[in-house]
Amino acid sequence: MPRVTRSLTHSLVEELGEAIVCGTYSAENPFPTEAELCEHYEVSRSILREAVKMLTSKGLLSARPRQGTWVQPEAYWNLLDPSVLGWLLNRNFSIDLLIEFTEIRRVIEPQAAEYAALRGSEAALRKIEDGITRMEAAERGEDDPLLSDIAFHVAILEASENRFFSHLKEFTSTALKICIRLTNRYKGVPLGDVNDHKKVARAIRDKNSKAARRHMSALLDESMELILRAKQDKKFK
Repeated sequence: MPRVTRSLTHSLVEELGEAIVCGTYSAENPFPTEAELCEHYEVSRSILREAVKMLTSKGLLSARPRQGTWVQPEAYWNLLDPSVLGWLLNRNFSIDLLIEFTEIRRVIEPQAAEYAALRGSEAALRKIEDGITRMEAAERGEDDPLLSDIAFHVAILEASENRFFSHLKEFTSTALKICIRLTNRYKGVPLGDVNDHKKVARAIRDKNSKAARRHMSALLDESMELILRAKQDKKFK
């Protein structure tokens, strides 16, 4: 597919996906016909059909020959798809969705840290340390606090040498952009505690799998505690 065509298709997927998640198209507001969409978005039928195929793979649409295309109930949406999660988080922020995401993190990331300590390659461990270096730079105002924190957590997923964990890095990055920003704002700091992140990195470097799991669990327990307190205080908007 030519680059221009891919770009048009991606833009259309973004527009239609966000419109579906925001309720512009739903069971009550039927998905337009192919001809209507082509005219409205000024795209060819081939580009529209490719976009519909991609949205179908994300669980947002269902299509059948001679029966048309319709929006699927939210229960069918693939929440592990980074685009779907991003649209949901940008729709109307839901702290309950953030709580569910943190529950997933509390299951996966401590185990990923343990695996990283047991079998992470030298190159993978350097990425974790690069994340710490970036967080230290962010403390000095020389890097982005949010992106450096995300880089650290994604590096641990990759270092786990588990393909399923590694596959979650885009999903994790998408949700962390919201999660870290809000928990840090609630704490009144621009950046997560670098020393607590260093404890995880040091345990992984020392091949101390139990300590790596314990320190990562402590990080996520604090994050969940902040989210629950913020929900009670109604400070997340």
